[in-house]
Amino acid sequence: MNLALFGGPKQREQSFPKHPIIGEEEKKAVLDVLESGNLSTFLAGPGKNFLGGKKIREFEDNFADYVGTKYAISFNSASSALHGAVVAIGVKPGEEVIVPPYTFTSTATSVLMHNAIPVFADVQNDIFCIDPSSVENRISSLTRAVIPVHLFGHPAEMDRIVKVAEENGLKIIEDCAQASGATYKGKNVGIMGDCGIFSFQETKNIATGEGGMLVTNDEEIAQTAQMVRNHGETILESQKERTYKTEFLGWGYRMTELEAALGVEQLRKLEQGNKIRRNLADFVTKKINQIDGIKHIKKDYVEHSYYVYAFTFDESKIGISRDQFVKALNAEGIPFYEGYVKPLYLNQIYHDAKPFIYKFYKGKASYEKGICPVTERLYEKELVMTEILRPPITEKDADDVVSAIQKVIENKQEFENKKI
Repeated sequence: MNLALFGGPKQREQSFPKHPIIGEEEKKAVLDVLESGNLSTFLAGPGKNFLGGKKIREFEDNFADYVGTKYAISFNSASSALHGAVVAIGVKPGEEVIVPPYTFTSTATSVLMHNAIPVFADVQNDIFCIDPSSVENRISSLTRAVIPVHLFGHPAEMDRIVKVAEENGLKIIEDCAQASGATYKGKNVGIMGDCGIFSFQETKNIATGEGGMLVTNDEEIAQTAQMVRNHGETILESQKERTYKTEFLGWGYRMTELEAALGVEQLRKLEQGNKIRRNLADFVTKKINQIDGIKHIKKDYVEHSYYVYAFTFDESKIGISRDQFVKALNAEGIPFYEGYVKPLYLNQIYHDAKPFIYKFYKGKASYEKGICPVTERLYEKELVMTEILRPPITEKDADDVVSAIQKVIENKQEFENKKI
């Protein structure tokens, strides 16, 4: 036998190098904050401190410069920032926001958290992002916004999405949580809608442990987001005393100086890190796209940030099931996963644990199995993914990935008469 799953030698014995990479620059930046004693400084006094401490404002300014927006507002997570964005663009309770079902849960629950209704539109079967045609078909008199997700780091088809939104008077929140540094037709993601949201959770291309950023060119959205993260309160520059002015319901969604210090340093390394990711992905793609039944697609007009490397798997052409394929790769020492998340609308919260707002909702949103057939097919049968094609691995490491895939395909006959 050749396959490790059946007792043969593994393609790779050692673990892949650890991510994220924390260098001396990050360590010094965090130590400087600790030694300063200013761990947050939000509301340390009136005026500028309402906007956070030195590192918060440095990170926000640098990030706004990087993506090309007037404003960047930090949050303690991208989930918090998504919630803040739904509030800031003016969605009202009971209104609808169109989202994809193939994404992290927060894309949809951020809508629920503002007592609005997520409506699910299907995704495209090649780039796995929300399908503009499906978005158009889901629009109703209650629809107020759409949240396209640049899934795995591949930008959604923003030209078509913007056109649909403009024709129907919809706001756009770009969910760039997995796409820091990605571009669409020469434009940075996050700047094509009304606002964009980025994530800095420790697995992301910029890693601060936890953290998020809302970017926008709209002053009203920016100011509202600053209030949302700060319990709905404002402290004006003109005030001589600490006087809280609460305008609306807000939350404690503020980033700390420690996370911002990490973010400043990680942002400096983003372009080089993404270049490595793209080179690794190109190396693997050239090899595996030669296999009939496996296909990785990247549109020519995008720069993919490769938070995740994903491809489609055709069981009828390969001759073994996706489950068998992934188990065999894992046995070879190569971590792969199947299917990504279950389509969000199949989760309990959209059925027997519906939030109270549904008692008052008069629309026709559906959460039944079958409403997004492409998403369900990708989840159940076709999508395969890995997170390891990122720094600090090398092309030699990536060659182990390719060799393991080729080994499994070449020895697929070993699955015959096996109950796996």
